[in-house]
Formats: sequence, structure tokens, C-alpha cells
Amino acid sequence: MKKICIDMAYGKGTASVHVPEGNLDKIFRVHPWEPLVQPTQAVEQSLLNPIGTPPLQELAQGRRDAVVVISDITRPVPNRLILPPILETLEQSGIPREKILILIATGMHRPNEGEELIELVGEEIAEKYRVENHSGTDREAHVDLGISEEGVPLLVDRRYIEADLRILTGLIEPHLMAGYSGGRKGVLPGVCSLETMKVMHGYKVIQHPLTVVGRLDDNPFHLTALRLTRQIGADFIVNVILNERRELTGVFSGDLDQAHRAGVAELEKFVVDEIEQPVDIVVGCSGGYPSTRPFTSASKGWWPPKKSSNLAERLSLPHISEKAWEVSLFSSGE
Repeated sequence: MKKICIDMAYGKGTASVHVPEGNLDKIFRVHPWEPLVQPTQAVEQSLLNPIGTPPLQELAQGRRDAVVVISDITRPVPNRLILPPILETLEQSGIPREKILILIATGMHRPNEGEELIELVGEEIAEKYRVENHSGTDREAHVDLGISEEGVPLLVDRRYIEADLRILTGLIEPHLMAGYSGGRKGVLPGVCSLETMKVMHGYKVIQHPLTVVGRLDDNPFHLTALRLTRQIGADFIVNVILNERRELTGVFSGDLDQAHRAGVAELEKFVVDEIEQPVDIVVGCSGGYPSTRPFTSASKGWWPPKKSSNLAERLSLPHISEKAWEVSLFSSGE
């Protein structure tokens, strides 16, 4: 029987899956999506014409300092593209360069240093600006804001809390618990402590039937994270969406919720597809590097089939973990 060869992202390369032609039901992938012709200009225009807030330049005027939160190395955010316009706007608005902090939202991941830091932001930014890692295990580095009405202990990075202007950047993509990444996730879990995440990433939240990929409405993780991030404070966000080749296809800046929702609405046109019938086997992948680090990020490959009732009897996930020990900061008892 003739076999069909399907190449799947695997580490920094690909892995081939050979399926008998008669056994292949459907290939699900991101729909074809052209990148922005002038991506830098798109970022600049997004800062000038945000959704739900004044322009960043206006927000930055009169502020004594600023923190710009970025995702860590496990997320393919085009920082070298989006950071320069943000940083330039802040300086032009009167915030001195030495008063601008780029804070890496590691959440529960390890710090990004050395070559990883250069890969993350580029050599020029790494040399000219303060770039520091959040540390979720350093309790003294957090401000204790008490326990929320949902029972979440709120301990947030002191550098974020004390900043006069708070900017979140990030990538919008489907997410197992949050529905979609980006937006509020820059703060929670990005710059919160391990104590906070023991609850927000704990069993009671994860097992909730509405804590699922691709859903925001009625999703308890999303709603709690959004409310708490608003309580903590976020002045401006810059979120992006990418095509399968990880080229910039959209920039959504402004209000924490409104800009994020606009990005999700655009993304769903290209990443949502219909499942016509149950199948016996699903083969998925996490999208390759950098989603191969840490190992937990590789689970992205089975999020959609895992949450689709009666979709498959068996799941297969080709995965290569460069740092297998980067599994979790939780102990076995948590």
C-alpha cells in the first residue's frame, strides 16, 4: 500500500511520519497565512494606534521608569523585531535608558543567561539595556499582595510592582489551560512566585472541565488570571501572532483584555479546524524548537486531541527534549 510522508517539526529540524494512504484521515495544520509585508512599521503603528488605551508615547510621558516584560526562551516571540520600537518610544517619551528594565517572565522555568539571553533579545539590546530574569523561587524578590478571593496567594516580582510603567509583551497561541497564551500570562504566571503557581497550576484549576485549550469565555484559569492581573496592574500590552513559518502576521497593542481578544479573534481564523469523526491514532507535535524546552512545553502536541472527547484511542507525540531536567519546580508532593 502506498504510504504518505508527513514532515513534522522536531527540535530544530523535522521528523518524518509515514502513514498508509488508506489509513490517513486528515492532516491538521495552521492554514496558509501570509506575513506582514512591513513588520517593523506594523509594530510602530500598533504602538501609535492601540486598542483601548492611549498611544504608548502618551502613556510613557512623565513616568519615572518602566518595565517591559518579555517571554522566556521557550516561546518564539520575535523580540528583536518588537522590542526596538517599544524601547525607542519609551526613550523618546523621556524615560532614560538606565530606567528601563527588560524583565524575562520565566514563571517556573529556569533563568535565560549567556548565549540564550543573546538569542532571546539580540546582542545590541543585551549590551545596551538592563535585562534580568524573574525568579519564581526567590520569595524575598516578591511583594506579597495577600490572598485573592479565589484563594490565590499573590506574590509578584518586586521589580514589576515598583515600576511606574508596566508593559507586557507576548505571543498569542493556543494554550492548554489559559485557552490562549499572551495578555495576562505575562504577569500570571510570568512574574509571579512558585506559591502563586502552586494554586494556579494546581490540580483544582487544571482538572476543571472549562480549563481547556482554545476557550476564554467561562475558562476559570483565564478569568482568574485576567482579574488578578488587572488588580496587580498592566498599563499596556504588545502581543503578536505568527504563521507556521513563525513570521509576523499581526500585532495587537493596548488594553490587557481588548488587545488580547482582538489577537485571539484573528488567530482563530487560521488555527481552528473541524474534527469530523473519531480516529484510532493521533500523531501530534509541539511545533519544534523552542517548544522542545522544557519537556513540559512538548505537551502542546497533544493538547487539542487530549481535550477532544472520544477523538482517539492512542496518542503519539514525537519529541526531543534538549533539557530533560527542566520539567517542573513542583515537588512530587505538590
